[in-house]
Amino acid sequence: MTRANIIKYLRERKDNRVKVGFTDLDGVLRTKYLHRKKVLAGLEGGSGFCNVVFAWDVADRLYESVPLDAGYGDARLEYDAATYRIIPWEADCPLLLGDFSEATGAPSHACPRSLLKRVVTRAGELGYTAGFGPEYEWMLYRETPETLRTKNFRELDQVSGGMFGYSGLRTGQFSDFHHQLFNQLEQFGVTLEGVHTETGPGMLEAAIAYQPALEAADRAVLFKEGVKQLAHRHCFTASFMAKPSAALPGCGGHLHQSLWRDGNNEFYDAEDAHGMSATFRHYLAGQLHFLPALLALFAPTVNSYKRLVPGSWAATRACWGVDNRTVALRVVPGTAASTRLETRVPGADANPYLAIAAALAAGLYGVEHKLMLDAPPVVGSAYDQTAGAPLAGDLGAAAGAMAGCEELGDLLGEAFVRHYVMTRREEWEQYRRAVTDWETRRYLEII
Repeated sequence: MTRANIIKYLRERKDNRVKVGFTDLDGVLRTKYLHRKKVLAGLEGGSGFCNVVFAWDVADRLYESVPLDAGYGDARLEYDAATYRIIPWEADCPLLLGDFSEATGAPSHACPRSLLKRVVTRAGELGYTAGFGPEYEWMLYRETPETLRTKNFRELDQVSGGMFGYSGLRTGQFSDFHHQLFNQLEQFGVTLEGVHTETGPGMLEAAIAYQPALEAADRAVLFKEGVKQLAHRHCFTASFMAKPSAALPGCGGHLHQSLWRDGNNEFYDAEDAHGMSATFRHYLAGQLHFLPALLALFAPTVNSYKRLVPGSWAATRACWGVDNRTVALRVVPGTAASTRLETRVPGADANPYLAIAAALAAGLYGVEHKLMLDAPPVVGSAYDQTAGAPLAGDLGAAAGAMAGCEELGDLLGEAFVRHYVMTRREEWEQYRRAVTDWETRRYLEII
């Protein structure tokens, strides 16, 4: 729908509500309802949104070390008309996403969508259009917000039991939910290529159709929101936590990607043994180079690192392979249309804007600087080998690696890196100060 059509529709609409929003650093979709007349005015110049959202953690606690306007004034949220869609489970309420550009002032340096827009612009300057296809795993519980708190988030009931990967039985038993998921997300402007059960009680996976990078990130954010909303309407809870149970597989947020120019896949070379062009190899080398320093963007929470362990279908080292799901960076060989890279490090808990921005910026750096792919591909299980630099084992170490990489300032912006590192360090410190049930069970009586 064009901008003119959006304005015409909102002027004629009888329901005055419009939902507008953006994501914070943790990928939480922050929204509010506005009157359609205010949104119509905002389409020309944006509207105010309290800047505290970039100084909050996921629980709305202020980060103590993050500098921001002490009075917590308004920054201007600029709507992107290209994000317009209706929300089918909210009586077709219109929705618009936005971001905080440099012209709006603070906190633009901390805005994830603005960061991705800058990286996409850089790709365009180099002559490329980047395509991304995110895929997500998540857990579905037979719980509501009320029962989660009554149970203190313990001993939760999965929607289905047993290890039923790719199960026709389980999808058929919950066909109403799956059909609604497919169809209403399509109406929401989020086309899915497929949905299936993963190996784990109540675990599902979906692949989002390939799109240009910014649109792919918008759809990923709205996909996660849509899954949660539709699950709630079935008295379920959907969780994109990276590792909700020590006994079960974790939830990935893998990124399939490629670079295009004039309708051609710049990653494909029919003459290469793996179908990889020189551009692909440079791009891959760029991600390998930066992966340890960018890990905190792909694994942003304390829990993220419980997933990055051997045997978990998640990477533990910065390595690559051809059609190998135990490595960090999986080359997917195919045709001129399908040859691509899958970055397997991100968890389902990663902010889509930041994960895509990190992957793309690192890859473009490799292309621009013609980094060489010196390491050979891993053959067999990467867990049994020592190829590639080891990845940090916890959020504190990952934040330290990010802070210690001077190149990231040029890659993502010094102000953003500084702001983000402070938020991750505070998240880690909160965890370090917490006393867990595991500690009391282990030490209270015996020590």
